[in-house]
Formats: sequence, C-alpha cells, structure tokens
Amino acid sequence: MIDKRRNNRDLTKTNERIRFPKIRVIDSEGEQLGIITPKEALTVAREKNLDLVLVSETADPPVCKIMDYGKYKYEQDKKQKEAKKKQHNADIKEVKMRYKIEEHDYNVRVKSAQRFLKSGDKVKATVSFRGREIQHSNLAEKLLQRMASDLEDVAEIQQSPKREGRNMMMMLSPKK
Repeated sequence: MIDKRRNNRDLTKTNERIRFPKIRVIDSEGEQLGIITPKEALTVAREKNLDLVLVSETADPPVCKIMDYGKYKYEQDKKQKEAKKKQHNADIKEVKMRYKIEEHDYNVRVKSAQRFLKSGDKVKATVSFRGREIQHSNLAEKLLQRMASDLEDVAEIQQSPKREGRNMMMMLSPKK
C-alpha cells in the first residue's frame, strides 16, 4: 500500500534540509542578517524557537527566512483554497427544442439559456428534427439565429448553427 502522506509531502526545504555553503538570511522581522552558513542561521532560528525556510533557491546566494513554518504553511494552504473557490469551471448546458416551437416555450428556453450564461456556463442550443422535418432546416437555422439575437446582450456565438445528423446546433458562450 502506498503511503498517501509521502506523495502529498511538502517540497519546501527547511532547517537541516537546506544544503548550501552560504545563504542570505532574512530575520522574522524582515531585516537582513547577511550572508552566513546554514548552520549559523539555524542556530539563530532555534534561539527564537522558529524555523529556517528556503524562500528562493534560484537567487545567488539562495535566500532563507527565519519564520514559524507551521504558520507559513497554513497561510499558503489558505491562499490556495481561496484561489480555488474563485475558480469557476464552465460547463456546457443544453437547451433543446423543435423548429415548430410555440412562442411561450421558446421564451422559456431563452430565459433558461440566459440564466445559464449569466452563471458563466456555455449553452448548446439544439433543434431536433423528426422524419421529413429535416427538409425545413432553414427554419431551424432562422430559429437559432433569432435565439442568438435575443441573447446578444449576455452571449456571443462560439459556433454558428450547423447540422449534425438529425439535429442542428449552435454554441453560445457568455460575454466577458
């Protein structure tokens, strides 16, 4: 069995894991202590009951900061969770209808598409055909164009109306 903690381990170097001949050290108050060896910096950190944390490995010499690592890690996790909350993955919602749709039913589809677009989702408007109705694909295209013009204040056409088998579809995405 794989230990989950090992795979989810933090890769930030702290205390004895910092192995450079010389490092630039910043105090817990933000003051520079200068360029010293990691052993000396670790002694200073231990006197203050804090940790020595590698902040920038690419700098010359590498920069380390004396801080409470537990508190630092907690703050980083908190920031990541906030960023994740603000993210919204756009789903594709579908609005289905027939080309012979009644006015009220059409308005219901437009309202629901508007609601989907305002919540940040993409909308796939589909007109399906049965039997010989496929001859009237020009009416379906007019219906989809009408829907696009009714939704132009909240949506932009991502994919113009096109036939796919017994359906005609159009993709709308929310305006920025």
